[in-house]
Amino acid sequence: MVIQNIECERLGSLANLFELDEFNLTILNSQSNLIPTDLISYSGIIILGGPMSVYDNYVFLKNEQKLIKKAVDMKIPTLGICLGSQLIAEAMGGKVYPGNLKEIGWHDIEITENGSRDIFNGIATLKNTVFQWHGDTFELPKSAIILAKSDAYVQAFRIKTAIGIQFHIEVDESMIEEWLKVYSKEVSDLNLDKSEILSPQKMQVLNLLIICKLIYNNFKKMINHYDHKYNYQEC
Repeated sequence: MVIQNIECERLGSLANLFELDEFNLTILNSQSNLIPTDLISYSGIIILGGPMSVYDNYVFLKNEQKLIKKAVDMKIPTLGICLGSQLIAEAMGGKVYPGNLKEIGWHDIEITENGSRDIFNGIATLKNTVFQWHGDTFELPKSAIILAKSDAYVQAFRIKTAIGIQFHIEVDESMIEEWLKVYSKEVSDLNLDKSEILSPQKMQVLNLLIICKLIYNNFKKMINHYDHKYNYQEC
């Protein structure tokens, strides 16, 4: 199940990876579709980003938090990206709040030792440049394991079978171009240089795609393990 919170923030590079492996995807728009409460048919859940904040009083965001809690209770692998990671943090007992600065564009993150053995397993270097577009951050519950960080914020974490990633592993150049148009007021208000956001070094784009593929493969292993365990119990 893929929860999409706004049209322009979609699966991106992840879509082709799921299609190549012939996953049966259910993509739901959280603002126009009901969030399912029966999760028995799903072996994995992805919650994508959006411009809204967890602390905004939106019913659909509260329903997504209920979904996360139930998925974790059922041990269904769950991946949250940007807003999705913030929803996981809040749903599992953390607190989301506005950060001191917005990270928009290409920023450095560092994978922790725990992260290199987890969702980032196989990534060659601990320090990487990734694409960011967020202003909110979170205080995590004590049970959270930090998987990546930057000088400013925690960038990735695990709570049981839920993985939260603040940066955008899924973006490609066409999505970045679209975001610059959709979120143009935010870019203008912060006096950001569009060319620095839109025209990164080719190596950065290539490295992000490599990171995306490795995270996808590690998440797929979580899904396959869940499927195997569930089918075994059923037998």
